[in-house]
Amino acid sequence: MKHIYTVGQVNSYIKNMFTQDFLLQSILVKGEVSNCKYHSSGHLYFTLKDERGAIACVMFAGNRGGLKFHMQEGQQVVVTGTVDVYERDGKYQLYAREIALDGAGLLYERYERLKQKLLEQGLFAPEYKRPIPRFIRRLGVVTAPTGAAVRDIINIASRRNPYVQIVLYPAIVQGDQAPASIVNGIRALERLGVDAMIVGRGGGSIEDLWAFNEEIVAQAIFDCSVPVISAVGHETDTTIADYVADLRAPTPSAAAELAVYDYSLLQAQLDEAGAGLVRRMKQKLALQRMRMETCRIRLQHLSPLGRIREKRTWLAQLSDRLSRGMEDRIDGRRHQLALCAERLNGLSPLQKLSQGFSHVADGEGRTVTDIGTVRIGDLLTIHMKNGRVTAQVKEKEAWQWKKES
Repeated sequence: MKHIYTVGQVNSYIKNMFTQDFLLQSILVKGEVSNCKYHSSGHLYFTLKDERGAIACVMFAGNRGGLKFHMQEGQQVVVTGTVDVYERDGKYQLYAREIALDGAGLLYERYERLKQKLLEQGLFAPEYKRPIPRFIRRLGVVTAPTGAAVRDIINIASRRNPYVQIVLYPAIVQGDQAPASIVNGIRALERLGVDAMIVGRGGGSIEDLWAFNEEIVAQAIFDCSVPVISAVGHETDTTIADYVADLRAPTPSAAAELAVYDYSLLQAQLDEAGAGLVRRMKQKLALQRMRMETCRIRLQHLSPLGRIREKRTWLAQLSDRLSRGMEDRIDGRRHQLALCAERLNGLSPLQKLSQGFSHVADGEGRTVTDIGTVRIGDLLTIHMKNGRVTAQVKEKEAWQWKKES
């Protein structure tokens, strides 16, 4: 009797066969995109087809972070993933992990491998990055001699600083000969002694820009003693040269702006700095003049000559006061002396003598006031107003004065 299987058993058996097939666990499939749908859940559903067949594909939301472009109908892509069976429906499909545009997929893998290798060798390390000189005199440019890139660099650099000398090395920037030509250009400008160097080209596909993803170009940039600015493609394009260079510019035009300082801006800054310096010097001078005037006034006030003049004035005032005081004192004394003189004059013997009185003295010059001290025959000296007389006592007579009651 033949064994009968259920649908689920068959689907499970087929799924197990797919799972055990090593080739189907990691496979790269190339084809054209159709029926592309971005689901609200974040999953991406599409069909991959060619002239001989089609296969259903799904990329879950968790793998969408590695998708570098927006999927559209008709694109030729290379899908990396696993072929497996959805057991419930019994349908197999390709579960995508990575998706790259056809032609770029293999190059992208080479790009990632070289990037990882150079990263491990330290060519991207920030400690090896040299600063771009702020003011350069000679700018080296390694790029194609024709095209928008070189024109933009020359125009912008000349406009920003007409005194900068631009030295162009006409390199091949696309094709098999491009890497060697770019390396030769870097070394030639380094020997010439430029101050800074721009290495780059205009935009293009990954194949067009691939010369700047070659290891020999990266090594030449790293070994160059002159600071290098990488300017390859557009802002969204990133090459190995960008990682190795001392500075990355999103475009050749931006590279010229980064390499060449704006002369007019510098002149304006210098003018502003000069005006500010003059203004601050004037303020400083005004402040110092004010301080000097204050010090002059203080010095004048504290000067020995000033103090001497002040003391002289004070002494002159004291002298005047002393003179006035002495004169007042002398006048007062003179007045008192006059009064005393008048009083003394009233008591003066000479005044009495002039009034008819006389002064009698004995032979020894003693004043005779009592008749009892005089004897008959004594010689007496009688002083009068205008002379004296010597007389001899002939007789004497005493009498008694009556006091008025």
